[in-house]
Amino acid sequence: MRQRAIVLAAAMAFWSVPALSQDWAKEKLDKSPRHGEYVQLKHDGRTLQAFVVYPEVSQKATAVVVIHEIFGLTDWARLAADELAEAGYIAIAPDLVGPHEGENVMQAVRKLPAKQVLADLDAAADYIKSQPAANGKVAVAGFCWGGGKSFAFATHRKDLSAACVFYGVAPDKGEISKTACPVYGFYAQNDARITVTVPETEKLMRQAKKRYDVVIYSGAGHGFMRAGEDPKATAANRDAREGAWKRLKEILAKL
Repeated sequence: MRQRAIVLAAAMAFWSVPALSQDWAKEKLDKSPRHGEYVQLKHDGRTLQAFVVYPEVSQKATAVVVIHEIFGLTDWARLAADELAEAGYIAIAPDLVGPHEGENVMQAVRKLPAKQVLADLDAAADYIKSQPAANGKVAVAGFCWGGGKSFAFATHRKDLSAACVFYGVAPDKGEISKTACPVYGFYAQNDARITVTVPETEKLMRQAKKRYDVVIYSGAGHGFMRAGEDPKATAANRDAREGAWKRLKEILAKL
């Protein structure tokens, strides 16, 4: 039993290091000319931080709620928000895990209560939608763990314009019919744990008469939006990231 625990701990450390060691992401973020700031979101006696980035545009803009991976609000998650702002959108990335003690961030994220996460996302959407620079439209984009939460948010919040799900799981079968906006899926070919569930989700969304547009990126692995931006990216992950980023901007431009 002790040996199994050691192996598990080693595996978790192995997988967390590439995601959390993102000097290249921090360097890109530090060079950004856009205005990024931390704001406090308060609801139901709870306070959390969110990273907000504004685009350099002359008109009011659509807002995007960015939901981080299971690794928390990393440099790359904040960079994703900044790059959405570069594309012309107001981006808000809430830190859903916040301060935690006695466990690593992945463990803390896994333990987050689903209702709390949805309430936090509501607070982020409410905040960004109310800003003078916002045009009232709000979309959500989530990655990995956040991809699943972006789909869940689409079944919860009625005023979303779109939900972009990057390699995240779908809600339970009984929740699918509550989907309130078009859902756009971005999945990796070499990510069977997630991608093999897509056909069933397509069937359920079709039965519920909900829009669900899916692209599966050839040769890519789980986490290709982050891994594909790394200077050491494989060709498949890099191509998937570039294709998915282009598609994401096309989706948001049509809202």
